[in-house]
Amino acid sequence: MTPIRSLRAATYVVPTDRPEADGTLAWDRTTVVVVQVTGGGQTGLGWTYGAAACAAVACDTLAPVVFGRNAFDVPTAFQEMVRKVRNDGRAGVCGYAVSAVETALWDLKARLLGVPLCALFGQAADGVRVYGSGGFTTYPHAVLAEQLGGWVHDRGIPRVKLKIGESWGTREDRDLQRVRQARDAIGSGAELYVDANGAYTPKQAIRLGRVMEEWDVRWFEEPVSSDDLHGLRRVRDAVRADVAAGEYGCDPYTFRRLARVVDCLQIDVTRCGGMLEWRRAAALAAARGLEVSGHCAPQLHLHVALATPNVRHLEWFHDHVRIESMFFDGFREPVEGVLRPDPSRPGLGLDLREADVARYRTGGADATGD
Repeated sequence: MTPIRSLRAATYVVPTDRPEADGTLAWDRTTVVVVQVTGGGQTGLGWTYGAAACAAVACDTLAPVVFGRNAFDVPTAFQEMVRKVRNDGRAGVCGYAVSAVETALWDLKARLLGVPLCALFGQAADGVRVYGSGGFTTYPHAVLAEQLGGWVHDRGIPRVKLKIGESWGTREDRDLQRVRQARDAIGSGAELYVDANGAYTPKQAIRLGRVMEEWDVRWFEEPVSSDDLHGLRRVRDAVRADVAAGEYGCDPYTFRRLARVVDCLQIDVTRCGGMLEWRRAAALAAARGLEVSGHCAPQLHLHVALATPNVRHLEWFHDHVRIESMFFDGFREPVEGVLRPDPSRPGLGLDLREADVARYRTGGADATGD
């Protein structure tokens, strides 16, 4: 038995490189909570893009649950963490904290065994496709064209996504203008995706989705709120683009409902509960003949995606790519639109550059089981 000895959670706030917004939210900084767990002389790494309160939940609520447990029995630790947060609510802050700790435990286990995490899970592929994601509604045309066109023409990523639904869906003309500009920037050979972040009504999404067929839009993400299952089904059945949702899924019951109304199920390992819940959600999708897609955090999704036979792609999200490239040694770049691991590095293959990113740290805590 290799007991878990300590847990550390640190909060970092990283400004964006320019103001950003989607259809329903605007932001100028991103918060990341990094969790490290130790046992057997090794340290496992995990993180979530959530509120600073996630760090307090990890140290105060979850750490006492995992201390002393066998580092190899990750599903047991996960089950006990979920039980512990029952009265606090699994969705949101608590679920994000569980995700970060659970991911760190898998990284620790793989490091103790001296193997990449994808090898521990068992690989289904040697690489995963990515799509460039950004195109925020705050971007002027020149920035939009440079970013999306750069991914396609300079980086060889043949699929890109932009944000639409500006101002809660009240600027339809500009949405359509930006989609046309995006198609002009990437050319006819690349796949074009859009993400409304739930800004539209069902009829509005159907109407605009049909107009966007002129520019061969292949992916329509959250055309309506992901809570509106009936609306998602209506849009899915009415437009040519694949309808996707699931980034806020927090348990198998949510993913089971969503799998009935989308063409591709999105999963976010930083929110859903971690690696085990990703795999369970992917199995639910497979049972309905669906593929899955990793939402954001591409470095964290790589290994579990490689072990998922029905994975379609990962989101190469602009903000998280910036953060992960600054924060972690072992950061991987896609080649011709495909992301592959470094087989010589155990676990996630990543190490936190604590000294380099200390200027972004705003708080955190340490807990030990001694």
